[in-house]
Amino acid sequence: MARDTPHSIGIVSAGRYIPERFVTSAELAARTGIPEPVIREKFGLRRKPTPGPDDHAGAMGLWAAQDALARGGVDPREIDLVLCTTEEWKEYPLWTAGIKLAHDLGARRAWALDVQLRCGTTMAAMRVAKAMMLAEPGIRTVLIAGGYRNCDFVDLENPRSRFLTNLSAGGGALILRRGHPRNHLLASSVITDGSFSLDVIVPVGGSVEPLTEENRARYRLDVPDPPGMKRRLDERSMANFLKVIDDALGDSGHARADIDFLNILHMKRSAHDYVLRELGLAQEQSLYLEDYGHLGQQDQPLVITRALEDGRLRDGHLMVMVAAGIGYAWAASVVRWGPCS
Repeated sequence: MARDTPHSIGIVSAGRYIPERFVTSAELAARTGIPEPVIREKFGLRRKPTPGPDDHAGAMGLWAAQDALARGGVDPREIDLVLCTTEEWKEYPLWTAGIKLAHDLGARRAWALDVQLRCGTTMAAMRVAKAMMLAEPGIRTVLIAGGYRNCDFVDLENPRSRFLTNLSAGGGALILRRGHPRNHLLASSVITDGSFSLDVIVPVGGSVEPLTEENRARYRLDVPDPPGMKRRLDERSMANFLKVIDDALGDSGHARADIDFLNILHMKRSAHDYVLRELGLAQEQSLYLEDYGHLGQQDQPLVITRALEDGRLRDGHLMVMVAAGIGYAWAASVVRWGPCS
């Protein structure tokens, strides 16, 4: 068990924001033409949140951050650094959302930085936060927070991108602190593979093909070569998924047999079950987000809040947090939950 030292980095609290509006599996089936039992059982979706008129990405990140502050009893003036995980699709283009987040939150002492690794962003931000706190004495408390609504870019009628049907909307936040006596972040691992960088893209709207009235219908996520991407992902994705878990466990001095709780992003049910089997875990040792879908990089804070509420995550547990994102990236962190002494 990690010792409580001035150099220990602990999670003070997590927060979430979930829109009030949801779309059901029946509605998704009607829009995609996919049978509802397939949506429920294969895609693993009973429903998923969808943004309301005021649920902008930056705003949802702010509300999740406020939730984390309230749960942790943290004054925003204690925050030294904001690592903003709000997606590129947000209120305004070419906009640094983290600066606005820090201002609106009242984190007057903090400076802010936007970070991006798609659905691996929160995991990468945890690694960055730990490194910065250990390297700079003036950084003691870090907020990682952001919002996500990439569901706006999913064309449910496009069969090439149907694996993105689970994308939803919401916000998530974590507060990390150096010297915190609980919930120590023990180790992290990140793998990126740029050979997948053009496999899932929005093909228009950038400098290669600027957005016009004629190409506006293509301003959606698309997969240029679904069979090719699937073939290469089948060869590498799950292996890398398990590798980052094993690497983070090894760096923390633990093994798969020590895992008590798996904090994992939403994925199709068969993939979720495969990871549990490979790690020797029962269904009760994780939380499947069938009522939330995939909030991108906000899945991990959401899982922490929900798992604490239903008792799946408890003091003394070794938690592995794991994510993967298009680009492609795989990332994992190991956290000893509860008092560390």
